[in-house]
Amino acid sequence: MRQLHLMASTDPKSGGPVEVLLTTARVMHERGHTIEVASLDDPNAPWLATFPLKIHPLGPGTRPFAFSRRFVPWLRRKATDYDVAIVHGLWNFSSAGGWLGLGKSRLPYLVFAHGMLDPWFRKAYPLKHVFKQIYWSALEGRVLRDAEGVLFTADDELALARTSFRGHAYNGVTIRLGTADAPSNVENQVRSFYSSCPHLDGRPFLLFLSRIHPKKGCDLLIDAFSRIAGSTNFELVIAGPDQIGWRSSLEERARRLGISHRVHWAGMLTGDIKWGALRAARALVLPSHQENFGVVVAEAMACSLPVLITNKVNIWREVQRCGGGLVSDDTDEGIFNLLHEFSALDGETLQAMRNSARNGFLKYFDIQSTTNDFEAACAAAASLQLRVATR
Repeated sequence: MRQLHLMASTDPKSGGPVEVLLTTARVMHERGHTIEVASLDDPNAPWLATFPLKIHPLGPGTRPFAFSRRFVPWLRRKATDYDVAIVHGLWNFSSAGGWLGLGKSRLPYLVFAHGMLDPWFRKAYPLKHVFKQIYWSALEGRVLRDAEGVLFTADDELALARTSFRGHAYNGVTIRLGTADAPSNVENQVRSFYSSCPHLDGRPFLLFLSRIHPKKGCDLLIDAFSRIAGSTNFELVIAGPDQIGWRSSLEERARRLGISHRVHWAGMLTGDIKWGALRAARALVLPSHQENFGVVVAEAMACSLPVLITNKVNIWREVQRCGGGLVSDDTDEGIFNLLHEFSALDGETLQAMRNSARNGFLKYFDIQSTTNDFEAACAAAASLQLRVATR
């Protein structure tokens, strides 16, 4: 099967969709499929030199919509070279341009929502939602309406998405999402992390590893950590790209609470350094207000690392079912209870939780098995059978 993936950007700093693409594409390639990417990246973007897939950078897209004049004509010329297209994400020109470029071709396409239809955004940004509703009625809703299927990674995500916008029904499909197993060179990974952060060597820490963004609940985490800091020897490591310049405000928050010496800002971690952080931490904490999947949660579990998450991370039921972590509400008290309960665990209970996290990864999130769902959805879409099969 010849697949064309459409994305606004393949910059690793842009978050989960890129990671989902790369891990899924790796398995699909092993199974004999051809994977190519059309993006709105600037052809001179530095990360493209090492991007592992064949890519057609058709930007640079102009902000804020990432519009590019080259995108639609290229799709109209090349659509017949592929069996199916997959549009990753919404609210930028890769989705609207994908619809315009593929509309008169016979190439079927899927839309991967990546959590971008969650009603949390309506509550958090009500004015922006008004404009999104207008745009949805005029264009974005048509993109989903005409897709063979709109992919969600949990039944909760699909159900919530139905409540976000009015008009334009679409064919929602739930598929499992996973990630690759952790690399096996554990000692090298841990050594790489401590070489990058030598001040943490020998000090137990909790790890936040994601974008520094209000929807991730970083402020709740700092507040909750300040409440347990006096009764535990844990440090807090916050690692991830600061996409909106929020870090300085969070650092000031930690200073006001008297814990700035216990909070460490590691920046974006990749490769062995990232895996080393997951190997060395005592737990991963992801206090998100909205998360359709949370790749880092699955990666942590692959490393036998307990995960402390909210019930707004849409795989919380699997985490709770396997016993690989703790789950709470995305509130001040909820995050405090997560940290407090975890810090009180005895060694035997903690080891059992680590074992359960690893077993939970193998059962629910191993990419080798979860890719079956994505592969089947692509095959059904390519044969124009997905709407019939899920009706």
